[in-house]
Amino acid sequence: PLKPETSTAETKRSKVEIFKEQSNFIRYPLNEEIYTETPNINEASTQLIKFHGSYQQYNRDERGTRSYSFMLRTKNPGGKVPNQLYLTMDDLADQFGIGTLRLTTRQTFQLHGVLKKDLKTVMSTIIRNMGSTLGACGDLNRNVLAPAAPFMTKEYKFAQETAENIAALLTPQSGFYYDVWVDGEKFMTSEPPEVVKARNDNSHGTNFPDSPEPIYGTQFLPRKFKIAVTVPTDNSVDILTNDIGVVAVFDENGEPQGFNIYVGGGMGRTHRQETTFPRLGEPLGYVPKGDILYAIKAIVATQRDHGRRDDRKYSRMKYLISSWGIEKFRNVVEQYYGKKFEPFHELPEWEFKSYLGWHEQGDGALFCGLHVDNGRIGGKMKKTLREVIEKYNLNVRITPNQNLILCDIRSAWRRPITTVLAQAGLLHPRYVDPLNLTAMACPAFPLCPLAITEAERGIPDILKRVRAVFEKVGLKYSESIVIRVTGCPNGCARPYMAELGLVGDGPNSYQIWLGGTPNQTQLARTFMNKVKVQDLEKVFEPLFYYWKRKRQPKESFGDFTTRMGFEKLHELVDKWEGPVQSPVRYNLKPFADKETYEAMEELAKLQNKSPHQLAMEVIRNFVAAQQNGKSE
Repeated sequence: PLKPETSTAETKRSKVEIFKEQSNFIRYPLNEEIYTETPNINEASTQLIKFHGSYQQYNRDERGTRSYSFMLRTKNPGGKVPNQLYLTMDDLADQFGIGTLRLTTRQTFQLHGVLKKDLKTVMSTIIRNMGSTLGACGDLNRNVLAPAAPFMTKEYKFAQETAENIAALLTPQSGFYYDVWVDGEKFMTSEPPEVVKARNDNSHGTNFPDSPEPIYGTQFLPRKFKIAVTVPTDNSVDILTNDIGVVAVFDENGEPQGFNIYVGGGMGRTHRQETTFPRLGEPLGYVPKGDILYAIKAIVATQRDHGRRDDRKYSRMKYLISSWGIEKFRNVVEQYYGKKFEPFHELPEWEFKSYLGWHEQGDGALFCGLHVDNGRIGGKMKKTLREVIEKYNLNVRITPNQNLILCDIRSAWRRPITTVLAQAGLLHPRYVDPLNLTAMACPAFPLCPLAITEAERGIPDILKRVRAVFEKVGLKYSESIVIRVTGCPNGCARPYMAELGLVGDGPNSYQIWLGGTPNQTQLARTFMNKVKVQDLEKVFEPLFYYWKRKRQPKESFGDFTTRMGFEKLHELVDKWEGPVQSPVRYNLKPFADKETYEAMEELAKLQNKSPHQLAMEVIRNFVAAQQNGKSE
């Protein structure tokens, strides 16, 4: 393939590109900065340490001098966490963190609050206990998602194995991670031969032949790169929000045949810059089973060579596809792939699957999916989880909805485990408010440097208020909608796929997004800007009231808002004066004849009310007048 021409005039490059170039493959100056006396690291190092799986942060609740710490994020393809690693992370959180572990929307752990002087200890401990943080952040392939359910079916095992192979294929090869944290000691796991073969293959110009980084070169990718793998119908991974979405296709006996590939999804955007936007992945084509690693590598090489490196706001692959169009993109990828993509295979409808509660794995053992509010494990819950995981020697998995799955449980253990978990507030999903089961929030304040307003700390109250509005307008407890809250527009909790997304756009204020679907297949759109957190009910009440009254049978809130159209919804919100007192309970129907009703309707219109509202007012006034008459 033709590499893009570098014109003689020096192409404009972002600062980060220069840091990467001068770093000797992501080592310098970080390898010196971690030993200096200051609590923080310099600007170049803060960019480089991301590739090692860490972000520098400071506590934004505190005024005055900044107290710096580091957040570490692990890499766990498909969310798999071996028993030993879970126990290690649990210990590290207490010894070196803030005493909590955070499960993320990409099936990893985040460990907050690690001090610079402890970084090397913490990193090397993770590495020596079957873990890694390499490439959990930075301009390269991030954690590869796959359904977390430990079903022992051919389909699920194949999807998880594919995710692990893709993760291995795109793992940095130059050893910088081990050089910095374990003094060059090698901890490379044995890789399947097909991964090594695909990585080294350069028959179509995908590689830098003599580089220690055959796929990434010195510059790595223009920006973060996200991949998810799943099986048909299972959209637990938010498949369309990834740079690459891979769907395994099987024959009727469950034997893998190949893969449908979506490209160009991504959530991040910037407020008030219409040229940045969330985007859904779109179909690229189908590849036979044996070609998936070559196809992935061709897509990555296309983004590596053609994605923008001048302005990081536009560096994600979605902007490349958006500017080229899918046809041109497919043509360029095919040059690196050396083949044509086949047409997409027909697939059934997507469903969101949460895997909460007890399920059979299919090998005689059980698994138990636990709902963890916003993925934050701390306090009694943390202590109890540790006891159970340690006592029964369980492996765990993290889901893309910030929840935890305990795997490989014998049926005899089910009752004692259920009892212990319930005492720590880890309840069967039927005892958790349905709104909480699908809600997500990013960490935001106090530690995220990008947060504009609250998310994780604010969502418990927001969900309680939504539930109160549901009750006020007569929606049942069993009814639910997908709510996601982020503290800034980067969209870590994928708010642009929610039926109701709240995106921080100022102190205590949110942009409101509506129109996602419960199975995460449609992008939401901006409905309102700058809604103060204390004014949310003014928007929620009319929306939920009319959803209850005007929806079609089984119509979800997201579908309802799309069908009604935002213009109509704005009108309803603007005119809202509170729910009409439901006549059902007292069953007073004031209109016996059509003429009275029509006359009443005319009068009501003049007062901008419904005939029913006006009738109730008249009756109330009459009753009140009569009572006043009596009391005199």
